[in-house]
Amino acid sequence: MRKNGDFLFTSESVSEGHPDKVADRISDTILDAYLAADPEARVACETLVTTNRIVLAGEVRGPASVTSENLIERAREAVRDIGYDQQGFSWRRAEVANYLHAQSADIAVGVDSAFNKDEGAGDQGIMFGYASNETDTFMPAPLYYAHRILHRIRDLRREGDVRVADFQPDAKSQVTLRYVNGRPVSATSIVISTQHNEGIDQSSLRNRLLDITREVLPDGWMPHESEFYVNPTGVFVIGGPDGDCGLTGRKIIVDTYGGAAPHGGGAFSGKDPTKVDRSAAYACRYLAKNVVAAGLADRCTIQLSYAIGVSHPLSLYVNLEGTGKDVDEAVLEKVLRDVMDLTPRGIRKHLRLNRPIYAVTSAYGHFGRTPDDKQDTFTWERIDLVDRLRTAFNR
Repeated sequence: MRKNGDFLFTSESVSEGHPDKVADRISDTILDAYLAADPEARVACETLVTTNRIVLAGEVRGPASVTSENLIERAREAVRDIGYDQQGFSWRRAEVANYLHAQSADIAVGVDSAFNKDEGAGDQGIMFGYASNETDTFMPAPLYYAHRILHRIRDLRREGDVRVADFQPDAKSQVTLRYVNGRPVSATSIVISTQHNEGIDQSSLRNRLLDITREVLPDGWMPHESEFYVNPTGVFVIGGPDGDCGLTGRKIIVDTYGGAAPHGGGAFSGKDPTKVDRSAAYACRYLAKNVVAAGLADRCTIQLSYAIGVSHPLSLYVNLEGTGKDVDEAVLEKVLRDVMDLTPRGIRKHLRLNRPIYAVTSAYGHFGRTPDDKQDTFTWERIDLVDRLRTAFNR
């Protein structure tokens, strides 16, 4: 994403009923089941969903009290909560096959702590985090509004609002924003596709979605009506896993920054926090958000890298993209290592990740969410390092 000047930028989001998000939700539900039984459980769960079929596969290490029958029931409950009880995909009738098996001993020996060896990273890889002050959540605006449109539709559907009474769970959005001097000022086009009951009047559907979108966007941001696209194929009755196969981990850009920042390539859902694909990406976002919230820069990109079985990060890279406020990036890198232990164990302890907190992350983005003090969720979205960062730079 070009950061300065005048340009257009687009991001997309998908709802919790999108096939890939159904798979993500089930994988994270399985993860939560294990972590509730044992905070030190190891889980790498992949899910496939298609017409009335759910397949669980991957590697786990956890207590025997988490039975196959329990996991199958949890998968059904996840589908029920999303809202699928259709002919082609139903929480009641879908066949659930569980192929989860024991974690590889070769991986376990590298990850586990033993004697004088600290816990190692669950895999090699690179992870990125990003923050920008263009929204109050420190997220890129195109993705922020793409998520908000679908989240609003989801909320209205669960509240029983008549405007969405004949909507079904599967939906997608796409938002294109105009930037002037590097700041978002309006939407130039919006695309919304939503699954619906058969026989719905498409003109009525469009008007209702126009109304909902106006509630989400800032005043004056709506595009011309000719650039507001609803169900461009004409109808969207067959959707969800009945319309398209879903797999865990296929919406990594939706999950992160909408293409506005680099991505290391690793997915999140279904992975316990010893997997740095997840935990270190959360740490990168946490650090980047605190840097921007502290007023040290308008934008911040952070990269970490790890090797499997090695506890310390191999590298920490900070890029303020020319927006730093008299901050040397090399100095900031040293400060960030001081304010947070970036070993896998250190990240898990600091952000309290060994808990069943992940099902709620599986749709509408892992970042830009509001931390819930009561549930102690989205801890990586807190800005509790601001004072320490300001002090380090005499602010």
